[in-house]
Amino acid sequence: MHWLYVVILSVVQGLAELLPVSSSAHVIVVAKLLHEDMSTPTNALLLVMLHTGTMFAVIVYFWRQWVDTFFSSWAAFWRFVGMAFLACLLSGVIAFPLMILVGHILSHGAQPVEIEALFNKLNWIAPALAAVGLLILWAGLREARNPVPESDKAPRGVTWTQAVVMGILQGIAIPFRGFSRSGSTISGGLLAGGDRRPVESFSFAIVVAITPLAIAREFHRLMRADAHAGGQLSLVSALAPSLLGMVCAFIAGLVALKWLSRWLEQGRWYWFGIYCLAFSIVVAALYFRGW
Repeated sequence: MHWLYVVILSVVQGLAELLPVSSSAHVIVVAKLLHEDMSTPTNALLLVMLHTGTMFAVIVYFWRQWVDTFFSSWAAFWRFVGMAFLACLLSGVIAFPLMILVGHILSHGAQPVEIEALFNKLNWIAPALAAVGLLILWAGLREARNPVPESDKAPRGVTWTQAVVMGILQGIAIPFRGFSRSGSTISGGLLAGGDRRPVESFSFAIVVAITPLAIAREFHRLMRADAHAGGQLSLVSALAPSLLGMVCAFIAGLVALKWLSRWLEQGRWYWFGIYCLAFSIVVAALYFRGW
């Protein structure tokens, strides 16, 4: 892939990954407009490295807040570890069978295909965007219509119930490109009665916990494709554009996090839902036009 395309996709990924608008949907649409196939092993690795860049952006942005809340004491730390483990476990329990099911559906009865085949399925992405848009809209409008009284605005942590809801929604988001992970988990936490800042913080904490697994999976996929190609793929050549993309995604991710936090605090969360619904129409239109 040309380095300019890498930079473009990195900026799109960095902004969209940490805003609740589905980075996968945006990257896939932009890649199609650039005539790039994101389902190939090297480009799938690029996507994972872009996720790595945004993961580091999350750590830098939230580190102080995590230290003040999750690491404030041993009791708080172990409570956080327990909730994060439960949420990630539920994500895996939900995501793994869904990935197998989707693979069988995409294969049409032949050899099951990998979930990365969804990178080229705009007809799957459009309804997923619409679904998460409705979820964000529901959570945002519900909160806007039922503001928390000033007397009740003392900061509260994430509850076990909220962690369970967020873990389940993250599991649903993993296989489906377009069903925004941050959009669904933060909305789920809000609908379960959570406060904005701790829900946002916990949502990004559990994605940091599972991102290394996704990176390891894509490295394994690339090496397996390399073996099938008789060693014709070069891991070094695949990593070079990926590292450039990771840096660009890191910078764009910091900008996106500031934007998201501001809108969440200002009660504008539902605007992201409206955007997802509008973008789902755009994606559907591209699909029906043959993209």
